[in-house]
Amino acid sequence: MTRVAPAAPPYEPAIATELQRIMPPGVEPLLLFRTLARSPRVFAKIFAGGYLDKGPLSLRQREILIDRTTARLGCEYEWGVHAALFARRVGFGEAELAALVHGSADAACWKPDEQALVALVDDLVDHHLIRPETWDAAAEHFDEAQLLEAIAITGFYHTISFLCRGLDLPLESYSARFPSA
Repeated sequence: MTRVAPAAPPYEPAIATELQRIMPPGVEPLLLFRTLARSPRVFAKIFAGGYLDKGPLSLRQREILIDRTTARLGCEYEWGVHAALFARRVGFGEAELAALVHGSADAACWKPDEQALVALVDDLVDHHLIRPETWDAAAEHFDEAQLLEAIAITGFYHTISFLCRGLDLPLESYSARFPSA
């Protein structure tokens, strides 16, 4: 079990409202969310900074960023939730899911703009910066608002990965597992 016991209903009103907003009807809130609810301040800060709403990037582009970041950081919990809930919606098949975990930025399953996003994540994870050639390649496909969003999403899911791994969260019952190499 997790290192911090998850909160149980009834939740504080502000937390209950956010959980209702983000979770599909009849689906229990994620273990991560219930655990964060033990600290209303941390819960509020994380929910205030979320990137699952509509922004300047498509859902597929956001999922590439989220899934690559969480995979590179070894966060099977968050990767598995996103793979289970969003992969089909954004057109990820086995090749894309495997490439997100084990592939290179230039994997054949990605279009050029998607390769640029994977490379951006890899630079931030590996070098803690974006190399000029990676920036230039991304800037061929994305405007400044989209690039800022891509960096922010990568950073946000770096934090989410640290929370999940630091709390030692077990996978959700429906989560996907990392594909074999």
